[in-house]
Amino acid sequence: MTAMGTPGSETSRLIVPQLPISQRIKYALLAFLWSKLVLKPALYISEAKKYFVSPGENEPDLVKVYPVRKSLANRIFFPPSYNPSTASPETTKFPTILTIHGGAFFVGEPHHNDSWNRAFAKRHGFLVIALDYTKAPGGPFPTAVYDLEALIGCILADGALPVDTDRVALAGWSAGGNLALAVAQLPSLRGHLHAAVPLYPLVDFVPGAGGGAAAKARGRRYKPALGGFRGRPTDFILLGMGILSWAYLSPGQRCDDPLLSPYYAPRDHLPRNIFLVACEMDLLAPEAWRMACKLAGKRIPGLDEVVGCEETVGKGLLITEGDERFSWEETMEDGSRYKWLLVPDTIHGFDQDNIEG
Repeated sequence: MTAMGTPGSETSRLIVPQLPISQRIKYALLAFLWSKLVLKPALYISEAKKYFVSPGENEPDLVKVYPVRKSLANRIFFPPSYNPSTASPETTKFPTILTIHGGAFFVGEPHHNDSWNRAFAKRHGFLVIALDYTKAPGGPFPTAVYDLEALIGCILADGALPVDTDRVALAGWSAGGNLALAVAQLPSLRGHLHAAVPLYPLVDFVPGAGGGAAAKARGRRYKPALGGFRGRPTDFILLGMGILSWAYLSPGQRCDDPLLSPYYAPRDHLPRNIFLVACEMDLLAPEAWRMACKLAGKRIPGLDEVVGCEETVGKGLLITEGDERFSWEETMEDGSRYKWLLVPDTIHGFDQDNIEG
């Protein structure tokens, strides 16, 4: 185990501490209540809506399990042009995107993103494969990272799937965005993944200046004028960050491990094309902003800088030109490309039909 360092030192700030037993019990209870009393009812409502409004419409075309991870099923969505009865395994290949669901590393399932996966396959002609991973606390870091490595390796080697291995990308929501950037660093996959699209990801577990998630929450934008849930004066995922850390991190773990905090990964260990998407009113937005700027060689915003703008932009609107706080794209000398998009007036998980983190 890594030395814990002198209390209050820079080393100790980077090491996950052992929580008092009372706090561990508190987080375990909160995790149970969140999963059983909040998330499950929300998911039942979501599933009921799918059943009554569009039954079967977004179901995968195939669910496949590999022997390396028998408990983890992969949900496969073929593009409309694919006909398995006439396709040739040697010549019929499609660009492929592998998606990783969110859920703060301890809840969530691949089928939560069925509608997104189906829509993407249909609209863009991609093969879309939703991956699963072992949840914390039973599978703390780095269990999920190596689960995903094993599954992706099987998919890339699976001649029965129409995967164009020269055009494979990863996308992930929240915790899934973190895992997409983490697994892409592993030597077995480095160079095999063309792009990564982390959506409102957690990329830096190192406590912010002033300490913890509360310090991070000071860097997001607050807009009380929006009213309702979006206008709340506190970030709704703030409490969940403590549960997440309890469930996913083991005492003694270094917070700046690049597999845990991709912000610290060498640029050449990541895919050459990265499109970071964040929400203006999300405590995770500032760290995603800093990572995007770091990758692209731009000035890295300070920990005291707030993302976005004070004005209300309008729900559903994007700012894609003329304001680098919200969007830009940079192509580097080596050909790698980095894109940044900050979605205005939105909170974490804005594009999900269920509660996810």
